Amino acid sequence: MRKLLLIISVVICLNTSDILAQNKSTVWNPNIDDTSYLNPIIHSDYSDPDICRVGDDYYMTSSSFSHFPGLPILHSKDLVNWKLISHAVINYPVKAFAKPQHGGGIWAPSIRYHNNEFYIYFGDPDNGIFMTKSKNAEGPWEPLYLVKEAKGWIDPSPFWDDDGKAYLVRAWARSRSGIKHILTIHKMSSDGKTLLDNGVNVFSDSLIHPTIEGPKLYKRNGYYYIFAPAGGVKPGWQTILRSKNIYGPYEDKIVLELGSTKINGPHQGGWVTTQSGEDWFIHFQDRYAYGRIVHLQPMRWENDWPVMGNDYDGNGIGEPVSNYRKPYTGKNYSVEVPQTSDDFNSDRLGLQWQWQANFDSSWYSLRQREGSLRLLPQKISNDDNNLYNAPFLLMQKFPAKKFSVSTKIEFENLDVGDRAGLIVFGFDYSFIGVERHKDGFHLTQIICNDANKKSPELRSESIEIKSSQIHLRMSVKPEDDSEIIPKVICKFSYSIDGEKYLPIGKEFIAKEGRWVGAKVGLFASSISDSNGYADFEWFRFE
Repeated sequence: MRKLLLIISVVICLNTSDILAQNKSTVWNPNIDDTSYLNPIIHSDYSDPDICRVGDDYYMTSSSFSHFPGLPILHSKDLVNWKLISHAVINYPVKAFAKPQHGGGIWAPSIRYHNNEFYIYFGDPDNGIFMTKSKNAEGPWEPLYLVKEAKGWIDPSPFWDDDGKAYLVRAWARSRSGIKHILTIHKMSSDGKTLLDNGVNVFSDSLIHPTIEGPKLYKRNGYYYIFAPAGGVKPGWQTILRSKNIYGPYEDKIVLELGSTKINGPHQGGWVTTQSGEDWFIHFQDRYAYGRIVHLQPMRWENDWPVMGNDYDGNGIGEPVSNYRKPYTGKNYSVEVPQTSDDFNSDRLGLQWQWQANFDSSWYSLRQREGSLRLLPQKISNDDNNLYNAPFLLMQKFPAKKFSVSTKIEFENLDVGDRAGLIVFGFDYSFIGVERHKDGFHLTQIICNDANKKSPELRSESIEIKSSQIHLRMSVKPEDDSEIIPKVICKFSYSIDGEKYLPIGKEFIAKEGRWVGAKVGLFASSISDSNGYADFEWFRFE
């Protein structure tokens, strides 16, 4: 027995050491050890997550608004460790998205597995309900299909009943329709491509559950359930509706709220049952500049009502947990988080990268110089006096609450009037970049506050540089992480040799964008048509 206990303790120590070692190599690690996890499981802006399970595999998608490639697909084996595996949409089939449509585009998707195929539905508040499907989550995904042209229809979720009949539940966007408290169910063709009626309003409550949205339709023990957040993104809660009839009337119950915690929202998500029969709920929390980060809540059933989280204050409503035991999946899995760093050694950009709008492959190259990303400066529109509506910004989500990111840029082939560099972007933005003037190269920090209001850029510092290459770095950390609304401080620095870094410019407070968190990335722009280029050797998070 003593020998057995010694062997078990050694194995536990080895596994825990492995977790700790992996923790040092990742920017964010949701694994406390082999048996427990930390929320958020993903400290990145995956807004409006939805989830499904196929066998032993879990798949998640989220809103991507006007950033492309869009509709990210993530994969996990244990609901805690996630990896990006594909995008369901490369460019958007709407002409307006040649330029950023901030806050528009792909809202609140729902992912389901039906008849051996994956289906994703989403609402575009200005264009209607779209659908795509694939036999494999990795793709290829079919071109987007417009199920219903409409304005103000959002957050669709498909449902195939036990008798084979298909339905779709959805919400309304107040900004387009004037409605924010009604949920509607439609009959749908079995192939999921056609709505067969004008819909039945199954729930309406402007007093107790204002701004109800993000509905997900399920069935269990003869009850139809609609999981839907209400009360607004930041101050709201999770509402559950149930009825023995799909058209109601529906009873309602609040099952998850901020309560005594500091996890505001908690906003919309999806329910999944593991292969071992456990129930879990995945949702987001809006942390402003950090974006809408993803949490995992334990879930169980009492009297045919779901019970989520932990009722810390004893009022009968669950509250989000900050840590918990891991879902039982029969096996331990290694640390995995959505991809971040990129050494540009592939002929394709990493899945973590997104452009601000529909993109053109002529903006960049990964082949003209092996092991580097070449950005070709794009002309800023004459209608703009800042970068807020520039589609050619190449960016990714903040991956943690505290991190630094660095890149090495070679810039001797920039033309006069070109600039290229490292940017942090939202309603306010700042960058450090190399500009080519007639008298040579200058390293400059630019700050633009209220960029969405067409405010001009302000130059905080500019220095002349003689080298043809330079290392750029930005560090990010919260001033006080205990605050629900964190003040996220960004500091810039540079180095000629990659060893000694010198500060440049002023501290910058990161700001979220329209429905999204702040982003960080690379850009190359010009005041006129350019034949220049800049080469980035890598982009690394620490």
